[in-house]
Amino acid sequence: MDSDKTPLALYVHWPFCVSKCPYCDFNSHVRDTVDQDAWRDALLADLAHEARTLPGRTLGSIFFGGGTPSLMPPATVAAILAAAQTHWRPTADIEITLEANPSSVEAARFADIAAAGVNRVSLGLQSLDDRALRFLDRAHGVDEGLAALATAQRHFARVSFDLIYALPDQRLPAWEAELTRALSFGTEHLSLYQLTIEPGTRFATEAAKGRLTIPDGDTAADLFEATRALTDAAGLPAYETSNHARHGAESRHNLTYWRYRDYAGIGPGAHGRRDGLATQRHKKPENWLSAVARNGHGLQIEESLVAHDRASEALVMGLRLREGIDLTHVATLAGGTAPIDWAAVERLEAQGLVAREPGRLRVTEAGTLLLDAILPLVVKDA
Repeated sequence: MDSDKTPLALYVHWPFCVSKCPYCDFNSHVRDTVDQDAWRDALLADLAHEARTLPGRTLGSIFFGGGTPSLMPPATVAAILAAAQTHWRPTADIEITLEANPSSVEAARFADIAAAGVNRVSLGLQSLDDRALRFLDRAHGVDEGLAALATAQRHFARVSFDLIYALPDQRLPAWEAELTRALSFGTEHLSLYQLTIEPGTRFATEAAKGRLTIPDGDTAADLFEATRALTDAAGLPAYETSNHARHGAESRHNLTYWRYRDYAGIGPGAHGRRDGLATQRHKKPENWLSAVARNGHGLQIEESLVAHDRASEALVMGLRLREGIDLTHVATLAGGTAPIDWAAVERLEAQGLVAREPGRLRVTEAGTLLLDAILPLVVKDA
């Protein structure tokens, strides 16, 4: 493998949670018991397989996602980190992130997780209002969550946390007050998501029965614009649709996805993109575990992507970024010409919704609110 390629990113999926949140459509599962030794060994085997397919690469980031990775034994985290940094050459400033729930039980593991090598943590606070946390069926309260945040800030150099807004009956002044409080804690990164009703979730069932209604489009737009204004003023501008950071504190791992660079994924349901191949692991934990025992890896799908599909994926991902897309990179993926409808771009540019700059195309601040409508206009079908 060429040594001048951009650093690889590694995603590690831990699928287990204490309970299933009603808004969550991620690959997460509740199990009474987990054979920790078997899971550690299987993750290491799955990792070794990926390393054999990507020899000679540098490793720029590792991300433990889930599920609830803070439920992993710190010894398992340490074993995976040691193996990954043996298979590949870590960059001097490698970013190692672990998602964590802000319970006191999990916060008690933060010192050991940091000692294992994790240098960035992402906390699922979700709200700074106890009533909202009960609605979201979170196991922690505000005080417990903030205590976990303080613990995280003591143990990790880099800390981010998530909040969900645009909840039923949420009003603009209440969200502005909550976000102002969140910004006062001094973290370098915030992930701020509007509540969406995802198919197959408990909230989707409630919505279908008329028992749950989220704010209408105008209200959601007001909340979004206030979010942008407050985070900009605090020095944490949005660098992606829902992610805000101080300059230089952006999630390098997630930027790998949005800039459409190579990443390896291990663990149940994990996706990967490497050398023009799309990979996906078996989703159900038991099926993945059986596949690793049988084949030495958890792969279910490994297929070549045609050039148009790679370029289209890069456009859809990259236009989420404030920086926009690198047109040369997309053209290279496409094998010559980026699949962009330039007539549509001209119309959108005249409306102030997209902007062309030397070598780049980006969605403007005004266009961000209409991103879902803009993407199918800009990206050409095959």
